[in-house]
Amino acid sequence: MSFKGFQKAVLRAPQNLRQKFNMGEITDDPVYTDAERRFKELEETTKRLSDESKRYHKAVNDMLDHQIGFSKGIEEIFKPISGKVSDPNSTIPEGNPEGIEACEQYREVVQELKETLKPDLELIETRIVGPSQELLKIIQSIRKMATKRDHKKLDLDRHQNTLKKAQAKVGKEKSTIKDEEKVYKAENEVAIAQEEFDYYNEMLKTDLPVLFQLEGEFIKPLFVSLYYMQLNVFYTLSSKMEEMKIPYFDLNSDILEAYRAKKGDVEERADAIGVTHFKLGHARNKLEQTRRRFANQNGAAGAEGAASPYGESDSASSGYGASAYGQAPGYGQSPTYGQAPGYGQAATGYGQPGVAPAYGQTPPASTYGADVKQPYGTDVKQPYGSPVAAAAPAYSPQGYASPPTTSTYGAPAPAPVPAAAAAPGQETCTALYDYAAQAAGDLTFKAGDIITIVQRTPDANGWWTGSLNGAQGVFPGNYVNVNP
Repeated sequence: MSFKGFQKAVLRAPQNLRQKFNMGEITDDPVYTDAERRFKELEETTKRLSDESKRYHKAVNDMLDHQIGFSKGIEEIFKPISGKVSDPNSTIPEGNPEGIEACEQYREVVQELKETLKPDLELIETRIVGPSQELLKIIQSIRKMATKRDHKKLDLDRHQNTLKKAQAKVGKEKSTIKDEEKVYKAENEVAIAQEEFDYYNEMLKTDLPVLFQLEGEFIKPLFVSLYYMQLNVFYTLSSKMEEMKIPYFDLNSDILEAYRAKKGDVEERADAIGVTHFKLGHARNKLEQTRRRFANQNGAAGAEGAASPYGESDSASSGYGASAYGQAPGYGQSPTYGQAPGYGQAATGYGQPGVAPAYGQTPPASTYGADVKQPYGTDVKQPYGSPVAAAAPAYSPQGYASPPTTSTYGAPAPAPVPAAAAAPGQETCTALYDYAAQAAGDLTFKAGDIITIVQRTPDANGWWTGSLNGAQGVFPGNYVNVNP
């Protein structure tokens, strides 16, 4: 916008606001209002015709390209996937050679069809899209004239409003010569604005009906041409597909019956594969258990930093650190601090040496998670002088304190019990697949191993707890079969 145009826009702004709020007198011409409505419809129709023609041209090309890409995808499915790429001799002869050949033949047919339809699609571009764009250019130039006519109407209403205000002042008794000069100036501006508005208004009222008549003679043949062009495209597609002589496709039988005959028992065989029934919930449960386990590890590591008055940390003396790295909880359970020994288990008395691992070795799995619940206010310690399960801090103030007595310590964790063979009353299961431990607390086994079930969930797809060869841990329930 030029500076002069900006000045005119500022001068027209007050009158534009008055018209929006329907204030004051507004010049109105019903004949032009009806012509402008029809002109907007013409503009929208022409633009829609051009856009839809372009979209149809692009859709046909995209459809043919999609068919070519689809045949390539089906061909990749039919190709064999066994063997190693680095060793071509290891490839097992499999796949569907007839299907691969049918994909190649179909791709050739579609490519030939694309070349056949290319002139028809170009005809749509030249006969429909091109003329529509030319008509849109004419409509845009007429739209500029209509915009200028609206600006002249704003100027006319603005000058008429100024003239009325000046005439109202002259009618009073205290009017001056300046007021009369303002009236004279406003009358001249109104006359000029009226003349300019009438010029553009009459021109559009005269020429727009002629444009509408020519538009009808121009648009209707375009629609007819587009109809026959689409008919030709569909006829070519139908004839080429009917002439397609590919033995792999049976075009005479019913589509659904042919599909069922070729499918056979593929669906049943696919459902029989165990990996097809894998659920994401198992992995999520495993992730939650791992998070809780590492949270307990971090809590135990923080507890080891606080030393007791006798120089031993609470976590080392009570075996809580071992619980964090030990047996994983059952499905849906979390380890509890201070868990009491099981029924029938005797706690190790004073003076009985506790079993501690050698330097650099991992504590036995049976000692994990076996914390001892003591009365409130009583610390849990190992016997005085017995080896500790964790490394003692570098500095120990034990030499400055009196030796602890028996009453100072509670009963420590029970000694580890070696895993024995499954009792006659215990439930066992047979491993169906090999399973390697993915995290601390998992049970590793091979296909065919007999596992003693310690704890199981009602869901066969959950995480169970079992023991094998003295080791205890969790494992997926869908990897085993419960023995009768």
